[in-house]
Amino acid sequence: QVQLVESGGGLVQPGGSLRLTCAASGHIFSINAMGWYRQAPGKARELVAAITSGGSTNYADSGKGRFTISRDNAKNTVYLQMNSLKPEDTAVFYCNADVTVFLTRRQYWGQGTQVTVSS
Repeated sequence: QVQLVESGGGLVQPGGSLRLTCAASGHIFSINAMGWYRQAPGKARELVAAITSGGSTNYADSGKGRFTISRDNAKNTVYLQMNSLKPEDTAVFYCNADVTVFLTRRQYWGQGTQVTVSS
């Protein structure tokens, strides 16, 4: 079994910053892509940013220039640095990982962490 545990969410004022962390644990053979998604009330879950095991990144237009995704492969951890936060960034942020366990490859999700941007 694989677990993804997120941390770092909270309440921040517009223009502020937060750093989200997601640590994967369990019987992991390898982790391929890792990413962050978010879901605002009444809206569908959407990709925020993703990073491959080799470090290639992909960002949604909404976060380009403000968000930075990174990972530490030795720690099976992915980070999301969010700067210049806006009220419209308010959402539950979920970590996602494409994990190979023994001979099985599948997606895993974290439990989510709330990010609220408000004055």
